[in-house]
Amino acid sequence: MADKKKSKLIEIIKDLKSTDPKKISKAIKSLEIHGDTSVLRVMCDRLLEGDLNEKNSKEIMEFISSLKDSSAAVEMIDLINDDKYLSIRQPLLTTIWNMKVDFSGYIDEFVHIAVFGDFMETLECLTIIENMEGPFMEEDILESQLHLKRYLEGEGQQDKQKAQLLSEIALLIKDINEGLTEL
Repeated sequence: MADKKKSKLIEIIKDLKSTDPKKISKAIKSLEIHGDTSVLRVMCDRLLEGDLNEKNSKEIMEFISSLKDSSAAVEMIDLINDDKYLSIRQPLLTTIWNMKVDFSGYIDEFVHIAVFGDFMETLECLTIIENMEGPFMEEDILESQLHLKRYLEGEGQQDKQKAQLLSEIALLIKDINEGLTEL
């Protein structure tokens, strides 16, 4: 049974790598039934190649946004932290705040991206953090505070709009930290 599922997944990935937009659409629909998080990297590679039509790109982003499997969190964090995918990181961050997966255990990762990423990545990270429910680990909050402190201590790199977003993130982190100390 496992071999049958694996061979089906291999067939779907082959179609996903096709140049035929109809095969790609069919593969994405098949992934809703037969897929697992291992296909996320293949999908992101397809987005990077830049040869997809707009419909297929949108279908891939919608598929990623619709994920509900908590194991997708680890793979998505790996993808957004991989320099190979920097050019598509902002759209990937958008899919994260649309996903029905809890990323609370990665709050420090999102603060790091917010601090060192561009304005749009900072905006996406703010949205992700605002939608986190917790629980949060104290060490993740402390690490988040360190990232923010490094940004504030950095000179000459402060963009006023980004600084405003980071101050909103800092307030969220402060509120979360106060909630932790009350326990």
